[in-house]
Amino acid sequence: MNHYDTIIIGAGHNGLICAAYLARSGQRVLVLEASDTLGGMAAPREFHPGFKTSVAHSVSQFSAKITRDLDLEAHGFKLGKTLTTVGLNDAGEHVVLQDGAVSGVGPDDASAYADYRQMMQRFAGVLNPVWLQTMPRIGNNNLSEILTFASIGLRLRLLGKDHMREFLRVAALPARDLMDENFDSELLKAVLGWDGLIGSRMAPRSPNGAVLVMLYRMSGALSGDHAIPNGGVGGLITSLHSSAVEAGVEVRTGSRVGRILIQADESGLAATGVELADGEQIMADRVVSAADPKTTFFDLVGVQNLEIEFTNRIRRLRCDGYVAKLHLALDGLPAFDGLERPDGRMIIAPDMDSIEFAFDDAKYGESAGQPVMEIVIPSLQDASLAPNGQHVLSAHVMYVPYRLKGGWTDEAREALCERAIDTIARYAPGIRKQILHRELLTPLDLERTCNVTGGHWHHTEFAMDQMLMMRPTYDAAQYSTPIPGLYLCGAGSHPGGGLMGGPGHNAAHEILK
Repeated sequence: MNHYDTIIIGAGHNGLICAAYLARSGQRVLVLEASDTLGGMAAPREFHPGFKTSVAHSVSQFSAKITRDLDLEAHGFKLGKTLTTVGLNDAGEHVVLQDGAVSGVGPDDASAYADYRQMMQRFAGVLNPVWLQTMPRIGNNNLSEILTFASIGLRLRLLGKDHMREFLRVAALPARDLMDENFDSELLKAVLGWDGLIGSRMAPRSPNGAVLVMLYRMSGALSGDHAIPNGGVGGLITSLHSSAVEAGVEVRTGSRVGRILIQADESGLAATGVELADGEQIMADRVVSAADPKTTFFDLVGVQNLEIEFTNRIRRLRCDGYVAKLHLALDGLPAFDGLERPDGRMIIAPDMDSIEFAFDDAKYGESAGQPVMEIVIPSLQDASLAPNGQHVLSAHVMYVPYRLKGGWTDEAREALCERAIDTIARYAPGIRKQILHRELLTPLDLERTCNVTGGHWHHTEFAMDQMLMMRPTYDAAQYSTPIPGLYLCGAGSHPGGGLMGGPGHNAAHEILK
Protein backbone atom coordinates (compact mmCIF):
# COMPACT_ATOMS: atom_id res chain seq x y z
CA MET A 1 0.00 0.00 0.00
CA ASN A 2 1.33 3.45 -0.97
CA HIS A 3 2.24 5.73 1.91
CA TYR A 4 2.78 9.48 1.60
CA ASP A 5 4.03 12.16 3.92
CA THR A 6 1.05 14.33 2.99
CA ILE A 7 -2.19 13.85 1.06
CA ILE A 8 -3.91 17.04 -0.09
CA ILE A 9 -7.61 16.94 -0.96
CA GLY A 10 -8.42 19.33 -3.79
CA ALA A 11 -6.29 20.74 -6.62
CA GLY A 12 -7.47 24.33 -6.53
CA HIS A 13 -4.78 26.98 -6.42
CA ASN A 14 -4.41 26.73 -2.62
CA GLY A 15 -4.05 22.95 -2.72
CA LEU A 16 -1.39 23.15 -5.44
CA ILE A 17 0.49 25.91 -3.60
CA CYS A 18 0.51 23.96 -0.34
CA ALA A 19 1.65 20.82 -2.17
CA ALA A 20 4.49 22.62 -3.95
CA TYR A 21 5.88 24.13 -0.74
CA LEU A 22 5.75 20.79 1.09
CA ALA A 23 7.36 18.90 -1.79
CA ARG A 24 10.12 21.50 -2.07
CA SER A 25 10.87 20.76 1.58
CA GLY A 26 11.38 17.08 0.83
CA GLN A 27 7.97 15.61 1.51
CA ARG A 28 6.31 12.99 -0.65
CA VAL A 29 2.99 14.63 -1.54
CA LEU A 30 -0.13 13.35 -3.29
CA VAL A 31 -2.89 15.74 -4.47
CA LEU A 32 -6.31 14.21 -5.11
CA GLU A 33 -8.84 16.09 -7.24
CA ALA A 34 -12.44 14.93 -7.66
CA SER A 35 -13.01 16.53 -11.06
CA ASP A 36 -11.13 15.90 -14.29
CA THR A 37 -9.61 19.39 -14.33
CA LEU A 38 -7.40 21.30 -11.92
CA GLY A 39 -8.09 24.69 -10.42
CA GLY A 40 -11.53 24.68 -8.79
CA MET A 41 -13.26 27.95 -9.67
CA ALA A 42 -10.12 29.01 -11.54
CA ALA A 43 -10.22 25.91 -13.75
CA PRO A 44 -10.38 26.61 -17.48
CA ARG A 45 -13.68 25.44 -18.93
CA GLU A 46 -14.70 25.11 -22.57
CA PHE A 47 -18.33 26.17 -22.40
CA HIS A 48 -18.79 26.07 -26.19
CA PRO A 49 -16.51 24.50 -28.81
CA GLY A 50 -13.43 26.72 -29.05
CA PHE A 51 -14.57 29.15 -26.31
CA LYS A 52 -12.81 28.93 -22.95
CA THR A 53 -12.88 30.87 -19.69
CA SER A 54 -12.89 30.33 -15.91
CA VAL A 55 -15.40 31.14 -13.21
CA ALA A 56 -12.69 33.41 -11.78
CA HIS A 57 -12.00 35.66 -14.76
CA SER A 58 -9.16 37.93 -13.61
CA VAL A 59 -6.30 38.14 -11.10
CA SER A 60 -5.97 41.08 -8.73
CA GLN A 61 -4.16 39.97 -5.59
CA PHE A 62 -2.05 36.91 -6.30
CA SER A 63 0.95 36.94 -3.97
CA ALA A 64 4.21 38.16 -5.46
CA LYS A 65 6.04 36.15 -2.76
CA ILE A 66 4.41 32.91 -3.89
CA THR A 67 5.26 33.75 -7.50
CA ARG A 68 8.92 34.08 -6.50
CA ASP A 69 9.05 31.15 -4.09
CA LEU A 70 7.54 28.69 -6.58
CA ASP A 71 9.35 30.20 -9.58
CA LEU A 72 6.05 30.49 -11.42
CA GLU A 73 7.35 32.75 -14.19
CA ALA A 74 9.70 29.95 -15.24
CA HIS A 75 6.57 27.79 -15.53
CA GLY A 76 4.81 30.24 -17.83
CA PHE A 77 2.94 32.52 -15.41
CA LYS A 78 2.80 36.03 -16.76
CA LEU A 79 0.24 38.71 -16.10
CA GLY A 80 -1.05 40.73 -19.00
CA LYS A 81 -1.44 44.49 -18.87
CA THR A 82 -3.41 46.00 -16.00
CA LEU A 83 -7.07 46.39 -16.90
CA THR A 84 -8.83 49.71 -16.68
CA THR A 85 -11.93 49.65 -14.49
CA VAL A 86 -14.94 51.26 -16.14
CA GLY A 87 -18.19 52.21 -14.44
CA LEU A 88 -20.68 51.99 -17.31
CA ASN A 89 -23.19 54.80 -17.78
CA ASP A 90 -26.15 54.22 -20.11
CA ALA A 91 -25.61 57.65 -21.67
CA GLY A 92 -22.02 56.72 -22.52
CA GLU A 93 -20.60 59.04 -19.84
CA HIS A 94 -18.48 56.41 -18.14
CA VAL A 95 -16.25 56.65 -15.08
CA VAL A 96 -12.80 55.23 -15.82
CA LEU A 97 -10.11 54.25 -13.30
CA GLN A 98 -6.69 53.91 -14.89
CA ASP A 99 -3.08 54.33 -13.75
CA GLY A 100 -4.08 55.68 -10.35
CA ALA A 101 -6.36 58.40 -11.73
CA VAL A 102 -10.07 58.74 -12.45
CA SER A 103 -11.84 60.38 -15.39
CA GLY A 104 -15.54 61.02 -16.04
CA VAL A 105 -16.10 62.83 -12.74
CA GLY A 106 -15.85 66.43 -11.56
CA PRO A 107 -12.58 68.00 -10.38
CA ASP A 108 -13.51 67.64 -6.70
CA ASP A 109 -14.02 63.90 -7.04
CA ALA A 110 -10.88 63.53 -9.15
CA SER A 111 -8.85 65.22 -6.41
CA ALA A 112 -10.62 63.25 -3.67
CA TYR A 113 -9.86 59.99 -5.51
CA ALA A 114 -6.13 60.66 -5.42
CA ASP A 115 -6.29 61.19 -1.64
CA TYR A 116 -8.59 58.19 -1.17
CA ARG A 117 -6.33 55.85 -3.14
CA GLN A 118 -3.28 57.00 -1.20
CA MET A 119 -5.12 56.40 2.10
CA MET A 120 -6.30 52.93 1.10
CA GLN A 121 -2.87 51.89 -0.15
CA ARG A 122 -1.33 53.11 3.12
CA PHE A 123 -3.83 51.09 5.15
CA ALA A 124 -3.46 48.03 2.90
CA GLY A 125 0.29 48.19 3.47
CA VAL A 126 -0.27 47.84 7.21
CA LEU A 127 -2.23 44.62 6.68
CA ASN A 128 -0.24 43.08 3.82
CA PRO A 129 2.11 41.02 6.07
CA VAL A 130 -0.91 39.68 7.99
CA TRP A 131 -2.27 37.78 5.01
CA LEU A 132 0.84 35.59 4.64
CA GLN A 133 1.23 34.53 8.25
CA THR A 134 -0.68 32.40 10.70
CA MET A 135 -2.89 34.49 12.94
CA PRO A 136 -2.35 33.23 16.51
CA ARG A 137 -5.27 32.17 18.64
CA ILE A 138 -6.25 34.43 21.52
CA GLY A 139 -4.81 33.41 24.89
CA ASN A 140 -1.96 31.19 26.10
CA ASN A 141 0.36 32.50 23.41
CA ASN A 142 4.02 31.60 23.08
CA LEU A 143 6.72 34.19 22.43
CA SER A 144 6.53 33.86 18.65
CA GLU A 145 2.77 34.43 18.68
CA ILE A 146 3.10 37.40 21.01
CA LEU A 147 5.64 38.89 18.61
CA THR A 148 3.18 38.44 15.73
CA PHE A 149 0.58 40.52 17.57
CA ALA A 150 3.27 43.03 18.54
CA SER A 151 4.38 43.44 14.93
CA ILE A 152 0.80 44.26 13.88
CA GLY A 153 0.55 46.83 16.67
CA LEU A 154 3.89 48.31 15.66
CA ARG A 155 2.82 48.73 12.04
CA LEU A 156 -0.30 50.54 13.25
CA ARG A 157 1.76 52.80 15.51
CA LEU A 158 4.10 53.62 12.63
CA LEU A 159 1.14 55.11 10.77
CA GLY A 160 1.22 57.95 13.26
CA LYS A 161 -1.54 58.89 15.64
CA ASP A 162 -3.86 60.54 13.14
CA HIS A 163 -3.59 57.83 10.46
CA MET A 164 -3.88 55.07 13.06
CA ARG A 165 -7.11 56.53 14.43
CA GLU A 166 -8.45 56.90 10.91
CA PHE A 167 -7.52 53.30 10.06
CA LEU A 168 -9.39 51.99 13.10
CA ARG A 169 -12.42 54.11 12.24
CA VAL A 170 -12.51 53.36 8.52
CA ALA A 171 -11.92 49.60 8.85
CA ALA A 172 -15.30 49.06 10.50
CA LEU A 173 -17.36 51.31 8.20
CA PRO A 174 -20.01 50.04 5.79
CA ALA A 175 -18.95 50.60 2.18
CA ARG A 176 -21.75 53.14 1.71
CA ASP A 177 -20.50 55.36 4.53
CA LEU A 178 -16.91 55.31 3.25
CA MET A 179 -18.02 56.28 -0.24
CA ASP A 180 -20.42 59.00 0.92
CA GLU A 181 -17.67 60.55 3.03
CA ASN A 182 -15.33 60.90 0.08
CA PHE A 183 -17.23 61.34 -3.20
CA ASP A 184 -20.20 63.01 -4.89
CA SER A 185 -20.45 60.90 -8.06
CA GLU A 186 -22.92 58.06 -7.48
CA LEU A 187 -21.35 55.99 -10.25
CA LEU A 188 -17.84 56.40 -8.81
CA LYS A 189 -19.12 55.36 -5.38
CA ALA A 190 -20.61 52.17 -6.83
CA VAL A 191 -17.46 51.32 -8.78
CA LEU A 192 -15.15 51.78 -5.79
CA GLY A 193 -17.50 49.99 -3.39
CA TRP A 194 -17.78 47.01 -5.73
CA ASP A 195 -14.54 45.30 -4.66
CA GLY A 196 -15.66 45.28 -1.04
CA LEU A 197 -18.90 43.49 -1.92
CA ILE A 198 -18.36 41.17 -4.90
CA GLY A 199 -18.41 37.51 -3.90
CA SER A 200 -19.95 38.20 -0.51
CA ARG A 201 -23.32 38.35 1.17
CA MET A 202 -22.86 42.00 2.06
CA ALA A 203 -24.58 45.13 0.77
CA PRO A 204 -23.35 48.74 0.79
CA ARG A 205 -24.98 49.37 4.17
CA SER A 206 -23.81 46.11 5.78
CA PRO A 207 -21.64 46.85 8.84
CA ASN A 208 -19.64 43.65 8.55
CA GLY A 209 -16.22 44.19 7.06
CA ALA A 210 -16.55 45.47 3.47
CA VAL A 211 -13.67 47.92 3.94
CA LEU A 212 -11.42 45.14 5.23
CA VAL A 213 -12.34 43.15 2.14
CA MET A 214 -11.25 46.10 -0.02
CA LEU A 215 -7.92 46.24 1.81
CA TYR A 216 -7.48 42.48 1.44
CA ARG A 217 -8.08 42.76 -2.30
CA MET A 218 -5.39 45.46 -2.47
CA SER A 219 -2.73 42.99 -1.33
CA GLY A 220 -0.35 41.69 -3.97
CA ALA A 221 1.77 43.43 -6.59
CA LEU A 222 -1.19 44.99 -8.45
CA SER A 223 -2.50 46.95 -5.41
CA GLY A 224 -6.06 45.91 -6.20
CA ASP A 225 -5.96 46.44 -9.95
CA HIS A 226 -6.90 43.53 -12.20
CA ALA A 227 -5.10 41.66 -14.98
CA ILE A 228 -5.59 38.53 -17.05
CA PRO A 229 -2.66 36.06 -17.21
CA ASN A 230 -1.41 34.43 -20.37
CA GLY A 231 -3.85 31.62 -21.08
CA GLY A 232 -6.52 33.33 -18.98
CA VAL A 233 -6.87 32.55 -15.29
CA GLY A 234 -6.35 28.90 -16.20
CA GLY A 235 -2.79 29.89 -17.10
CA LEU A 236 -2.09 30.49 -13.41
CA ILE A 237 -3.32 26.99 -12.59
CA THR A 238 -1.17 25.48 -15.35
CA SER A 239 1.89 27.24 -13.90
CA LEU A 240 1.12 26.10 -10.34
CA HIS A 241 0.63 22.52 -11.52
CA SER A 242 3.90 22.58 -13.46
CA SER A 243 5.80 23.98 -10.46
CA ALA A 244 4.29 21.37 -8.13
CA VAL A 245 5.07 18.47 -10.44
CA GLU A 246 8.65 19.67 -10.90
CA ALA A 247 8.97 19.69 -7.09
CA GLY A 248 7.86 16.05 -7.03
CA VAL A 249 4.15 16.34 -6.30
CA GLU A 250 1.94 13.55 -7.63
CA VAL A 251 -1.45 14.83 -8.85
CA ARG A 252 -4.41 12.55 -9.57
CA THR A 253 -7.59 13.91 -11.17
CA GLY A 254 -10.91 12.06 -11.23
CA SER A 255 -10.10 10.83 -7.70
CA ARG A 256 -12.93 11.82 -5.39
CA VAL A 257 -12.22 11.32 -1.70
CA GLY A 258 -15.09 9.52 0.04
CA ARG A 259 -13.83 9.96 3.58
CA ILE A 260 -10.81 10.80 5.66
CA LEU A 261 -9.57 7.77 7.57
CA ILE A 262 -9.66 8.40 11.33
CA GLN A 263 -7.82 6.02 13.61
CA ALA A 264 -8.72 5.74 17.29
CA ASP A 265 -6.33 4.39 19.90
CA GLU A 266 -5.44 5.01 23.53
CA SER A 267 -3.97 8.43 22.67
CA GLY A 268 -7.12 9.59 20.86
CA LEU A 269 -8.12 10.18 17.26
CA ALA A 270 -5.81 10.89 14.33
CA ALA A 271 -6.11 11.24 10.56
CA THR A 272 -4.14 8.48 8.86
CA GLY A 273 -5.13 8.69 5.20
CA VAL A 274 -8.12 8.75 2.88
CA GLU A 275 -10.54 6.37 1.25
CA LEU A 276 -11.55 7.20 -2.32
CA ALA A 277 -15.11 6.93 -3.57
CA ASP A 278 -14.15 3.66 -5.32
CA GLY A 279 -12.95 2.15 -2.03
CA GLU A 280 -9.18 2.56 -2.54
CA GLN A 281 -7.38 3.49 0.67
CA ILE A 282 -4.23 5.62 0.68
CA MET A 283 -2.25 6.19 3.86
CA ALA A 284 -0.28 9.28 4.91
CA ASP A 285 1.31 10.92 7.93
CA ARG A 286 -1.11 13.80 7.53
CA VAL A 287 -4.09 14.89 5.45
CA VAL A 288 -4.59 18.49 4.30
CA SER A 289 -8.00 19.53 3.02
CA ALA A 290 -8.37 22.34 0.49
CA ALA A 291 -12.12 21.66 0.48
CA ASP A 292 -14.48 24.02 2.28
CA PRO A 293 -14.93 23.54 6.05
CA LYS A 294 -18.44 22.06 5.88
CA THR A 295 -17.41 19.50 3.26
CA THR A 296 -14.28 18.66 5.21
CA PHE A 297 -15.85 18.15 8.62
CA PHE A 298 -19.34 16.92 7.75
CA ASP A 299 -18.77 14.85 4.61
CA LEU A 300 -15.18 13.67 4.98
CA VAL A 301 -14.53 13.51 8.74
CA GLY A 302 -18.04 12.89 10.07
CA VAL A 303 -19.67 14.49 13.10
CA GLN A 304 -19.18 11.27 15.07
CA ASN A 305 -15.47 12.19 15.23
CA LEU A 306 -16.02 15.78 16.41
CA GLU A 307 -17.13 17.48 19.60
CA ILE A 308 -20.67 18.84 19.48
CA GLU A 309 -19.67 22.47 20.19
CA PHE A 310 -17.17 22.46 17.33
CA THR A 311 -19.72 20.80 15.04
CA ASN A 312 -22.29 23.47 15.86
CA ARG A 313 -19.82 26.27 15.06
CA ILE A 314 -19.04 24.73 11.68
CA ARG A 315 -22.75 24.25 10.99
CA ARG A 316 -23.38 27.95 11.65
CA LEU A 317 -20.79 29.12 9.10
CA ARG A 318 -22.43 31.27 6.42
CA CYS A 319 -21.63 29.55 3.14
CA ASP A 320 -24.42 30.44 0.70
CA GLY A 321 -23.04 31.97 -2.48
CA TYR A 322 -24.51 35.14 -3.96
CA VAL A 323 -22.79 35.30 -7.38
CA ALA A 324 -23.83 33.71 -10.67
CA LYS A 325 -21.55 33.40 -13.70
CA LEU A 326 -22.65 34.33 -17.21
CA HIS A 327 -20.53 33.25 -20.17
CA LEU A 328 -21.29 34.38 -23.71
CA ALA A 329 -19.67 33.03 -26.88
CA LEU A 330 -19.74 35.93 -29.36
CA ASP A 331 -19.13 35.96 -33.12
CA GLY A 332 -17.40 39.33 -32.87
CA LEU A 333 -16.31 42.06 -30.51
CA PRO A 334 -19.32 43.79 -28.90
CA ALA A 335 -19.55 47.56 -29.19
CA PHE A 336 -20.26 49.37 -25.92
CA ASP A 337 -21.64 52.90 -26.28
CA GLY A 338 -19.03 55.48 -25.35
CA LEU A 339 -16.11 53.01 -25.29
CA GLU A 340 -13.56 52.84 -28.08
CA ARG A 341 -12.59 49.31 -27.07
CA PRO A 342 -14.15 47.22 -24.25
CA ASP A 343 -10.83 45.87 -22.99
CA GLY A 344 -11.23 46.80 -19.33
CA ARG A 345 -13.17 45.50 -16.35
CA MET A 346 -16.66 46.95 -16.74
CA ILE A 347 -19.01 47.45 -13.80
CA ILE A 348 -22.77 47.73 -14.29
CA ALA A 349 -24.03 49.36 -11.09
CA PRO A 350 -25.35 52.90 -11.67
CA ASP A 351 -25.24 53.83 -8.00
CA MET A 352 -25.01 52.38 -4.51
CA ASP A 353 -28.79 52.09 -4.27
CA SER A 354 -28.89 49.77 -7.30
CA ILE A 355 -26.50 47.44 -5.47
CA GLU A 356 -28.52 47.68 -2.25
CA PHE A 357 -31.81 46.95 -4.05
CA ALA A 358 -30.31 43.92 -5.82
CA PHE A 359 -29.13 42.66 -2.43
CA ASP A 360 -32.62 43.17 -0.99
CA ASP A 361 -34.08 40.95 -3.72
CA ALA A 362 -31.58 38.19 -2.95
CA LYS A 363 -32.07 38.55 0.80
CA TYR A 364 -35.67 37.45 0.35
CA GLY A 365 -34.83 34.57 -1.98
CA GLU A 366 -35.32 36.33 -5.32
CA SER A 367 -32.74 36.90 -8.03
CA ALA A 368 -32.22 40.60 -8.67
CA GLY A 369 -34.84 42.27 -10.83
CA GLN A 370 -32.16 44.74 -11.99
CA PRO A 371 -28.89 42.77 -11.98
CA VAL A 372 -25.60 44.43 -11.12
CA MET A 373 -22.50 42.84 -12.54
CA GLU A 374 -18.81 42.90 -13.47
CA ILE A 375 -17.85 42.12 -17.08
CA VAL A 376 -14.58 41.30 -18.82
CA ILE A 377 -13.83 40.11 -22.34
CA PRO A 378 -10.77 37.97 -21.60
CA SER A 379 -10.26 36.98 -25.23
CA LEU A 380 -9.09 40.56 -25.87
CA GLN A 381 -6.16 39.88 -23.55
CA ASP A 382 -5.54 36.30 -24.67
CA ALA A 383 -6.67 35.32 -28.16
CA SER A 384 -6.34 31.61 -27.36
CA LEU A 385 -9.62 31.76 -25.41
CA ALA A 386 -11.81 32.03 -28.53
CA PRO A 387 -11.63 31.22 -32.26
CA ASN A 388 -10.05 33.83 -34.51
CA GLY A 389 -12.19 36.97 -34.72
CA GLN A 390 -14.59 35.77 -32.03
CA HIS A 391 -14.77 36.54 -28.33
CA VAL A 392 -15.72 35.41 -24.83
CA LEU A 393 -17.69 37.63 -22.48
CA SER A 394 -17.48 36.67 -18.80
CA ALA A 395 -19.70 38.31 -16.17
CA HIS A 396 -20.05 38.03 -12.40
CA VAL A 397 -23.75 38.64 -11.73
CA MET A 398 -24.66 39.85 -8.22
CA TYR A 399 -26.83 39.22 -6.16
CA VAL A 400 -28.09 35.74 -7.02
CA PRO A 401 -29.17 33.56 -4.08
CA TYR A 402 -28.07 29.98 -3.64
CA ARG A 403 -31.49 29.25 -2.16
CA LEU A 404 -33.92 30.70 -4.70
CA LYS A 405 -37.55 30.91 -3.63
CA GLY A 406 -39.25 28.08 -5.53
CA GLY A 407 -35.90 26.47 -6.41
CA TRP A 408 -33.56 26.77 -9.38
CA THR A 409 -35.56 25.42 -12.31
CA ASP A 410 -34.63 25.69 -16.00
CA GLU A 411 -37.24 28.43 -16.29
CA ALA A 412 -35.71 30.39 -13.38
CA ARG A 413 -32.22 30.14 -14.89
CA GLU A 414 -33.49 31.24 -18.29
CA ALA A 415 -35.33 34.22 -16.78
CA LEU A 416 -32.20 35.38 -14.94
CA CYS A 417 -30.06 34.85 -18.04
CA GLU A 418 -32.46 36.97 -20.10
CA ARG A 419 -32.45 39.77 -17.51
CA ALA A 420 -28.65 39.74 -17.39
CA ILE A 421 -28.33 39.92 -21.20
CA ASP A 422 -30.99 42.65 -21.35
CA THR A 423 -28.94 44.61 -18.81
CA ILE A 424 -25.74 44.27 -20.86
CA ALA A 425 -27.64 45.22 -24.03
CA ARG A 426 -28.48 48.62 -22.51
CA TYR A 427 -24.78 49.43 -22.86
CA ALA A 428 -23.93 47.22 -25.88
CA PRO A 429 -27.13 47.39 -28.00
CA GLY A 430 -26.04 44.95 -30.72
CA ILE A 431 -24.82 42.18 -28.47
CA ARG A 432 -27.83 39.87 -28.77
CA LYS A 433 -27.20 39.39 -32.49
CA GLN A 434 -23.61 38.32 -31.72
CA ILE A 435 -24.42 35.56 -29.22
CA LEU A 436 -23.53 32.07 -30.46
CA HIS A 437 -23.97 30.35 -27.10
CA ARG A 438 -24.61 31.31 -23.49
CA GLU A 439 -24.05 29.64 -20.16
CA LEU A 440 -25.41 30.71 -16.77
CA LEU A 441 -24.07 29.10 -13.59
CA THR A 442 -26.01 29.85 -10.41
CA PRO A 443 -24.43 29.35 -6.98
CA LEU A 444 -26.19 25.96 -6.90
CA ASP A 445 -24.52 25.06 -10.21
CA LEU A 446 -21.15 26.23 -8.86
CA GLU A 447 -21.63 23.99 -5.83
CA ARG A 448 -22.12 21.01 -8.12
CA THR A 449 -19.42 21.76 -10.67
CA CYS A 450 -16.74 23.09 -8.32
CA ASN A 451 -17.46 20.89 -5.27
CA VAL A 452 -17.87 23.82 -2.87
CA THR A 453 -20.68 24.15 -0.33
CA GLY A 454 -23.19 26.81 -1.35
CA GLY A 455 -21.14 27.75 -4.40
CA HIS A 456 -19.48 30.41 -2.23
CA TRP A 457 -16.33 32.02 -3.68
CA HIS A 458 -14.67 32.17 -0.27
CA HIS A 459 -15.96 28.79 1.02
CA THR A 460 -17.43 30.74 3.92
CA GLU A 461 -18.41 34.38 4.22
CA PHE A 462 -15.54 36.85 4.48
CA ALA A 463 -16.87 38.91 7.39
CA MET A 464 -15.69 40.28 10.73
CA ASP A 465 -16.77 37.24 12.75
CA GLN A 466 -15.21 34.80 10.25
CA MET A 467 -11.84 36.46 9.68
CA LEU A 468 -8.27 36.38 10.98
CA MET A 469 -7.90 34.16 14.06
CA MET A 470 -11.60 33.25 13.82
CA ARG A 471 -11.49 31.82 10.29
CA PRO A 472 -13.27 29.47 9.90
CA THR A 473 -13.70 29.14 13.68
CA TYR A 474 -11.50 28.75 16.71
CA ASP A 475 -9.87 25.32 17.11
CA ALA A 476 -9.40 25.27 13.31
CA ALA A 477 -8.14 28.80 12.58
CA GLN A 478 -4.41 28.03 12.60
CA TYR A 479 -4.75 25.37 9.85
CA SER A 480 -4.56 22.48 12.34
CA THR A 481 -7.87 20.98 13.46
CA PRO A 482 -9.28 19.10 16.48
CA ILE A 483 -8.23 15.89 14.67
CA PRO A 484 -4.44 15.43 14.96
CA GLY A 485 -2.89 14.95 11.53
CA LEU A 486 -5.68 16.84 9.75
CA TYR A 487 -5.09 20.35 8.42
CA LEU A 488 -6.99 22.93 6.35
CA CYS A 489 -5.54 24.94 3.45
CA GLY A 490 -8.60 26.15 1.52
CA ALA A 491 -10.30 29.51 1.10
CA GLY A 492 -12.28 28.90 4.30
CA SER A 493 -9.03 29.45 6.22
CA HIS A 494 -7.15 32.69 6.88
CA PRO A 495 -6.79 34.96 5.00
CA GLY A 496 -9.70 33.92 2.74
CA GLY A 497 -10.71 33.39 -0.85
CA GLY A 498 -9.86 35.11 -4.08
CA LEU A 499 -6.84 34.21 -6.19
CA MET A 500 -4.31 35.21 -3.56
CA GLY A 501 -2.79 31.93 -2.35
CA GLY A 502 -2.42 32.82 1.32
CA PRO A 503 -4.21 29.78 2.79
CA GLY A 504 -2.07 27.32 0.84
CA HIS A 505 1.13 29.20 1.65
CA ASN A 506 0.34 29.60 5.35
CA ALA A 507 -0.86 26.04 5.88
CA ALA A 508 2.33 24.64 4.34
CA HIS A 509 4.52 26.80 6.56
CA GLU A 510 2.50 25.85 9.63
CA ILE A 511 2.90 22.15 8.81
CA LEU A 512 6.64 22.56 8.23
CA LYS A 513 7.09 24.08 11.69
